[in-house]
Amino acid sequence: METNRVEIKTLFITFAAIIFIEAVAKIVISMSQDHLIIIIGLTRLLEIILIVLIWGKGVPSSGLARSEMASGFKKGLIWSAGFGIIVFFIFIILFAANTNPLIFIKAGLPEKHSDIILFFFVAGIIGPIAEELFFRGIIYGFFRRWGMPFALVLNVLVFVLAHPGIPGIPLTQVTGGIVFAVAYEVEENLIAPITIHVLGNIAIFTISLIS
Repeated sequence: METNRVEIKTLFITFAAIIFIEAVAKIVISMSQDHLIIIIGLTRLLEIILIVLIWGKGVPSSGLARSEMASGFKKGLIWSAGFGIIVFFIFIILFAANTNPLIFIKAGLPEKHSDIILFFFVAGIIGPIAEELFFRGIIYGFFRRWGMPFALVLNVLVFVLAHPGIPGIPLTQVTGGIVFAVAYEVEENLIAPITIHVLGNIAIFTISLIS
């Protein structure tokens, strides 16, 4: 499949770029907490641009060509609908077992109401795009040359480690990492997991906001 085209040079350069950008962002954030969401949003945008530039010719072959985007989006919607139905039935089972399922997906939203819309845009759209380009496009794409199971396990592990500070088993990250990678594997189109990730994040944030 197309995902095995990521070379080791691309992997290392991308890793180095992301680590550098994140380090600079942490320094900027430590100096000022007033515009945290904006800083994170600009950081993710810069990461998206750099990943696309570094990846180069591998971008169109991963379903990010204009001619493939609509198809990938439709497939992502189908995956999201199926996944949503499964989650719905899991919720019913947990409620029947006197367990509140919201404890597994509750997200921390900004305290200021004026920041919520910006948070939805940054963490709900920009963030997932950057993460899918990096974790599925680059990381999974590189390790895929050694087989799907190997790439899937390492991809999920890296994805979970990149989301520290979550107590207990990071169920949401593990489940998401598996679903996103499998969707990319099956559809061979990065727009599919991007769509699932975006809709999943927005759904989690919306439920957290309502509850």
